[in-house]
Amino acid sequence: MTERHDDDLPDGLSAAELGMWQSFRNGTTYDLRSRDRARDDPFAPHEWGPERSVAARVVARLLLSGPPARPGRVTALKLWGVRITGKLDLSGGRVDPYVELTGCRFDEEVAFPECHFTTLRLVGCAVPRFDAARLRTEGDLHLPRCRVERGIRLTDAQIGTDLLVNQIEVGPDRQGRALLGDGLTVAQDLQAEMADMLGELSLRGAKVGGSLSLRGSRLRAARGRRALNAPQLSVERTLYMSEAWVSVDTGNQGTTPPYGIATSPTPAHGTRSQVFRCRGGVRLDDGRFGDAVDLHKAVFVLDAYEELSLRRTVTPELRFNPERPVRGRVVLNGAKVVTLIDVSSSWPGPGGLAMGGFVYENLVPYGHFPLSRRLEWVAAATPEYVPEPYERLAAVLRNCGEDADAREVLLAKQRRRRETLPPAGKLWGYLQDWTVAYGYRPGRAAVWMAVLWAAGTLAFSRYSPASIKGAEHPQWNAALYALDLLIPVIDLGQQGYWRLEGGWQWMAAGLVLVGWILATTVAAGASRLLRRG
Repeated sequence: MTERHDDDLPDGLSAAELGMWQSFRNGTTYDLRSRDRARDDPFAPHEWGPERSVAARVVARLLLSGPPARPGRVTALKLWGVRITGKLDLSGGRVDPYVELTGCRFDEEVAFPECHFTTLRLVGCAVPRFDAARLRTEGDLHLPRCRVERGIRLTDAQIGTDLLVNQIEVGPDRQGRALLGDGLTVAQDLQAEMADMLGELSLRGAKVGGSLSLRGSRLRAARGRRALNAPQLSVERTLYMSEAWVSVDTGNQGTTPPYGIATSPTPAHGTRSQVFRCRGGVRLDDGRFGDAVDLHKAVFVLDAYEELSLRRTVTPELRFNPERPVRGRVVLNGAKVVTLIDVSSSWPGPGGLAMGGFVYENLVPYGHFPLSRRLEWVAAATPEYVPEPYERLAAVLRNCGEDADAREVLLAKQRRRRETLPPAGKLWGYLQDWTVAYGYRPGRAAVWMAVLWAAGTLAFSRYSPASIKGAEHPQWNAALYALDLLIPVIDLGQQGYWRLEGGWQWMAAGLVLVGWILATTVAAGASRLLRRG
């Protein structure tokens, strides 16, 4: 090739490259498809000959220092069904023309590190590897339905509007990462719906100005890696790891090219549901989500040592109704949620849940979530007794006006605590539980007082004690005397006038002791109600 002068063509261009050069100046699509679906498939084993091949160096020259547009036209590289031979390397370059490659095949790696584009679209292309670290685009970066064998690198890239990688298939790089997007910044939405990634999806410290959608995607971890590794991820709106509705016939989703978010909550005719499926650990620690984290019907397949971790995550809404993980752990330690929307069957059993310091303000269950199951949920998160989860649940229930349920939760807390006490403490705890339910059922204390009053009245009605002060005494009244013994502080005018002896003295002392315990319990229950008011 020789340097061009003005509008002269460089030497040595093949027929295919000449046609591409002219289409670039016209801003039109250069289409080299054969119209045979099998032979035009960039992923099929059919060879594409020289008639469909252009050199990567010619593509690079067009993009970095191409000819001017023809009068009334805008330069653009639009290729369809073209094979690019050699390595396309635009490292550090600035590409002003619009770039859109559809159904193309790259023989070697695509290298765009530190490159600046306006808009870049690769649709349904076969790419051995896509390296675009620190890439900058003023508009979109689209890679829908592409197949990338050895991973995508977008570390510290800055996308001016949307990043679309819907229905992409990505294999792992040498370190087992499918898409490396640490430090990635996307000004608007990041859509990775119906994607199939073998290797880690890494988004450490990434920032998304809109929503991050993984609807219907399948993530599979490589050995020694997580499936999704995204600590300190920041999403201004919602993170979707939920199901997608796709066409039964084509598998395509939605109507917005290239198959964007389907907004209807119900399936349209001729569609099926594909859930988000993740095989391997998920790390969303220290994430910030402006609207919600949605795990609707998601499937997490974890090994015993792997976690679905949301440590210290902050979001207004957590929609937790995935399929229950069979193994591994769900970790919510330190997370802060305004509204927890969940279903009882989604939470793992004992040993599979950790939520120390988990703060939530409202509970909105999907369907029926009885208090007994909610207590099992707390017990599953506390293999060893910890009071905080019980107190948090009781506070939320009390704020919602469910005082009776809140007392049941605090009673369950005392019963769990009792198991940690020495034998004497356990015995006293069982006594408190049996008699007055630790004071959380004041009505039971009142019943006991009524029973003891009746029993005391019946017993003392058969006894005539001697007077301590001779004739100076009120008339003996068994009912008032028994009530005077049971109710502390209040003097009903019976105590201090009668001499009890033998077993009657012990009986009176017992009534006084039990009366203090029961009266204190009733007072404590009443004070809790007043404090709530």
